[in-house]
Amino acid sequence: MLIRLRGSGPLHERLYQEVRGAVLSGRARAGERLPSTRGLAEELGVSRTVVIQAYDRLLAEGYLTARVGAGTFVAEGLPSGTSKSWGNEEPLPGGPAGVAAKPRPSAWAAAVTKLRRHTGRDTGLRLDFRYGRPSPEGFPSRAWRRALSRAGKELRTGYGDPRGSPRLREALAAHLARSRAVVTEAERIVLVTGSQQALDLVARVVLAPGDAVLLEEPHYQGARQVFQAAGGRLVPTRVDDQGLVTEGLPGGARMAYVTPSHQFPLGGVLPLRRRLELLAWASREDAVVVEDDYDSEYRHVGAPVEAVQALDREGRILYLGTLSKVLFPALRAGYLVLPEAWVETFAAAKWLTDRHSPTLEQEALAIFIGEGHFERHLRRTRRSLGERRGALLDALDRELAGRVRVEGADAGMHVVVWLDELPADRVGAVVEEGALRGVGLYAVAPYYLEPPERAGLVLGYASLTPERIRRGVSALRAALDAVTHGAPEPLAHLLRPPHHA
Repeated sequence: MLIRLRGSGPLHERLYQEVRGAVLSGRARAGERLPSTRGLAEELGVSRTVVIQAYDRLLAEGYLTARVGAGTFVAEGLPSGTSKSWGNEEPLPGGPAGVAAKPRPSAWAAAVTKLRRHTGRDTGLRLDFRYGRPSPEGFPSRAWRRALSRAGKELRTGYGDPRGSPRLREALAAHLARSRAVVTEAERIVLVTGSQQALDLVARVVLAPGDAVLLEEPHYQGARQVFQAAGGRLVPTRVDDQGLVTEGLPGGARMAYVTPSHQFPLGGVLPLRRRLELLAWASREDAVVVEDDYDSEYRHVGAPVEAVQALDREGRILYLGTLSKVLFPALRAGYLVLPEAWVETFAAAKWLTDRHSPTLEQEALAIFIGEGHFERHLRRTRRSLGERRGALLDALDRELAGRVRVEGADAGMHVVVWLDELPADRVGAVVEEGALRGVGLYAVAPYYLEPPERAGLVLGYASLTPERIRRGVSALRAALDAVTHGAPEPLAHLLRPPHHA
């Protein structure tokens, strides 16, 4: 057997790969005797130690066998001729050479693969109105680092309660009672890695394939995709400027998913009468209601709105929230507030899924909240968001008065802008024109199960300074002009970096 040392890297690794490849490709036949370590070292011009290291590894992994007094041989019983190449390129034995195994995904995996994926990655556009990104400015990084350092010193490194840090659950229970009138105690809170995991746990614990799920139309597509993957049968339900229309809700559903404090994405607030009708429906149908309170911390007009959970007397509400909008998405911190009867089941599901969410960040967050940094940061971000919201509404009024209608501006981190001049199927052209001008625009259509009849955009403004917002709206006007009139204007001035952004 001809042996050559090819490639780069340590000599013993190159020799190992060469002999291994020869065995797998069939160049070295079963039972064939290999040169002695001394003889091969002399032949290759390397030290005997190099050959011994390579042979020892091949012996340990079963490619070779050694017989005392007889030498070293290619092991018997190995598949041969499985590849035309050597090294790391040969496929696993067991099938014809060069034929890769076809995956056989589960029904859940097949459904997930078909669903539209949203990576959340940076588009590279300088004026990006992507929803859900908080402003990186003003976050108390020093206080957060101190909290992490202190949590690290106090950290218990073993497995913990699947519900999460008791100290953080206590802090969240107190915060939610103050800010949202949520009725709970720490024992009924399960900490999760973001609201998306909360939705996944809800789908796993509550839904069976074929169960009907009432879904606001439009709605958060991340929830829709989770319920679809779980085999849920989606029943789109009409919303208006007050949120979900509860009159005449259809029967036969196992669950309803709602955003009553700030309907996503249109912004309606569910009035008391409808909240009570929703709870009465859940009682009649023996159903549960998933209340997604995704950005309740930010209300720009009027008093804070209480959670529907505060009205629940039968344990029908599964209440979920996230801290990503207030702090930062990479933290992956969310929570479920559960009726007592559901706690054990959700804790078991959480344990089976990932044991529990990362302990260090939970303990740091408990310290961060306990020392008052969370509340102070929340007050600062409310002021900052108010300024950015004002800049966006002023710019839309100045640049596009009479041409667009704004909806959902009273709360949250985004608005919906209806483009009254265009048919619904022309939104994509506006998005493309915006990208050419360096601005990220996002159609409202993906948030609908059925294509909407109106042309609209969802504009997130939290991550943009007022100056960038104004420049972005100017670019939006130019993109809209290009689509409606076919006469794009020069926009070099919009792409220059701002002086005070």
